[in-house]
Amino acid sequence: MRKPDVTVRHRTYIRFLEDSGVKVELHRFKKSLTFCQKCNQTFNRREEKETDVAMSTRLLELLFLDKCDTIVLVTGDTDIVPAVKTVQNIFPKKEIIFMMPYKRHNKELANLVSKHFDISSNNYTKYQFADPYITKKGKSVIKPSTW
Repeated sequence: MRKPDVTVRHRTYIRFLEDSGVKVELHRFKKSLTFCQKCNQTFNRREEKETDVAMSTRLLELLFLDKCDTIVLVTGDTDIVPAVKTVQNIFPKKEIIFMMPYKRHNKELANLVSKHFDISSNNYTKYQFADPYITKKGKSVIKPSTW
């Protein structure tokens, strides 16, 4: 199912994050042709690439530069496991915590670290940006309804 507003919602979210002071690091989205058997059509789909590798290298960079003692990774994806194991071997006193998105609990990740927790569906609603969001420059922006 195509959701044409996904890109607009994503870009709005990124703008809100940046405006609120979060340093956003975007990586590559690759276009790929996808065939839909239901509608018998081919369309371009965007697929994120390099995010896991980027997270892994950033994790190692932060710890090698001694910028922190604890890192919280928001993911339920096991592609990060090799980097976390490497960190645990090289920096045994540093702490990695997993915050797993709603319905993305992963036992492998949970067993890998001493602390982990799941984000509840209520927290997605409770901690969203205000609607309307008021930028630092005072501009009022309506939040997409499907966040």
